[in-house]
Amino acid sequence: MADVGGHLNGGLHLRPSRDSDKLFLETLYREVRQDLQLIVADQEFIETLLEMQLNAQSIGYGSAYPNALYYIVEKQGERIGRVTVDFGANEVHVIDLALIRTARNRGYGAVVLKAVQSAATQVMAPVSLSVDPLNPGAKLFYRRLGFRFEALVGAVERWVWHPHAPQLKTS
Repeated sequence: MADVGGHLNGGLHLRPSRDSDKLFLETLYREVRQDLQLIVADQEFIETLLEMQLNAQSIGYGSAYPNALYYIVEKQGERIGRVTVDFGANEVHVIDLALIRTARNRGYGAVVLKAVQSAATQVMAPVSLSVDPLNPGAKLFYRRLGFRFEALVGAVERWVWHPHAPQLKTS
């Protein structure tokens, strides 16, 4: 099985998530889920809702992808994000990719996804991911990395990238 961990371009490093990352992951989730923080309700209700959603996400990922690999994205030793990847029998599925606000739009997400694509190329497996149909910025980002829309699956779009077969050298 291919692996995406290790040192990447741009001074990034991927390492397996550890128990000691729990507070960082909770903080990152809260930052990513700004939509839940916009609810008109008291702060205690919002905090409870965020906690419930984070637990539901964790349980959902664990059920749907029991063999998923959970990585922390680091830049110069500082945690800046997470990526969750499932190396299935027929494809590599990027379950989740999230970066802290200050690390967004700096090319780090592209570096991480290119590492996943490189790992998938080693086993000649396609890479899939889900995209919110109402997120044109994400669609443009994935399109630039070679992903293409494949199907609408429930409330999300399934996008896939296919590796190219290595070219044989002729003399």
